[in-house]
Amino acid sequence: MSFQKNSGAVRRFAKAMKFGSWLQDIPHKLTPPPFRLMQIGSAFWQSRALYVAARLDIATALGDEALDANTIGARVSAHADATGRLLRMLAAIGIFKEAAPRVFRNNKLSAFLRTDNPKNVRAMILMHNSEAMSRPWYERLEQGVREGVPPFQLSYGEELFAYLDHHADFDTLFSEAMDSVEALTGDSFASDFAWGRFERIIDVGGSRGTKSLAILKRHPNLTALVVDRAHVIAEAEHYWAANGTRGVERLHFQAGDLLASIPPAQSERDIFLLSAILHGFDDDTCITVLRNVANACGHTGARIALLEMVLPEVGADITGASFDMQMFMGSRGRERTSEEWTRLFNHSGVVWEETVGLQSFGNILVLLPTKSV
Repeated sequence: MSFQKNSGAVRRFAKAMKFGSWLQDIPHKLTPPPFRLMQIGSAFWQSRALYVAARLDIATALGDEALDANTIGARVSAHADATGRLLRMLAAIGIFKEAAPRVFRNNKLSAFLRTDNPKNVRAMILMHNSEAMSRPWYERLEQGVREGVPPFQLSYGEELFAYLDHHADFDTLFSEAMDSVEALTGDSFASDFAWGRFERIIDVGGSRGTKSLAILKRHPNLTALVVDRAHVIAEAEHYWAANGTRGVERLHFQAGDLLASIPPAQSERDIFLLSAILHGFDDDTCITVLRNVANACGHTGARIALLEMVLPEVGADITGASFDMQMFMGSRGRERTSEEWTRLFNHSGVVWEETVGLQSFGNILVLLPTKSV
């Protein structure tokens, strides 16, 4: 029996995304090639302007008001004229609305920079444009491409995930950014998969467990065990103690190491969830992780759910190709094609049982240990 739910909606979403991509490509094809190259070459101007607006927290300062540049500058402790010019540029690309000369308000896009919006992506903007994440792109990308070494490692002497372990402030920002992923992807991971057929989720590398919690809220019969690094688990427990919400009482935490030991499954009603974990690792590490999870499944019949992208063999879209380059920048991981995933699974003691489509850019890959088949 398939784990796919909402199959019609998933198919319609996929068609809509293809159509949207086709529409977006029309202006690019009409733009003269030299000018198009200049647009792409100067795109960092836009990302830096957005970053500064997020740093100043202008969207929160605006709230539901329309304010002139002088007032906005005073509220965020910035120069009035420079603030107005920054907002004029952002409004020109659709972020904020210029309601009158030098008067600005939030719009549909900038609303997702407001800290009072529970679905805001401000932390994601701050993280990706931080000095720690920007330096490798600007300083070491060419060397990294020439040598096949992650630019982050060339800049800092270690890969991103090792760097997080001893840079607490950046690790906190990174965790906050990861918690906002749902705002980017929606909650289709919770609605388009038949989680109701299980009793417990073992969320490996689940940070605060926000994905598991979204699933628990839809399925009152479920519990979840979140497994992550000891300091991440401690922060998660502290966070939920201060920010209680419906379903959190069914969310449990345990320190663990996915490269060493993972809590065992108890029955076929358990399912291991690894959400965007394996794309951060090289093939050998992925095989180690998958074997550990397969061993944790034992002979129970428990399944494994990977929330990951599956790139086409040819013609990846800009989203998938960009995520893949971001993984190269910070780690030895990658976004993988179907052929690459299959090769991993063949060496990991698991079989690829099903691909569950989502109304998002990811998929849920359902795996079963070969000894349970």
